[in-house]
Amino acid sequence: MIQVTLPTHLRALAQVTGPVELQVDEPITQRAILDALEAAYPMLRGTIRDAVTRERRPFIRFFACGEDLSHEPADVPVPPDVAAGKQPFRIIGAMAGG
Repeated sequence: MIQVTLPTHLRALAQVTGPVELQVDEPITQRAILDALEAAYPMLRGTIRDAVTRERRPFIRFFACGEDLSHEPADVPVPPDVAAGKQPFRIIGAMAGG
């Protein structure tokens, strides 16, 4: 099982209170995790990725094992500890302004 943490506003939309656990088929990539997340929580479609292009939305970042994976290709396997369920795949709402 893959653990996914969501920012507060997406947890509220998905009506969950903590990390989400998902069964994801191999290879376990960002795309596979997000596909499984949107399948389990259809109300999240279009919030993390654009509904048409399937590209990450601006101000959404992906982190795992202390690394920013946001600019990695969507089909690159996630770190082994995430794939094994030892570490979460974190979806973070980025901050901007000044």
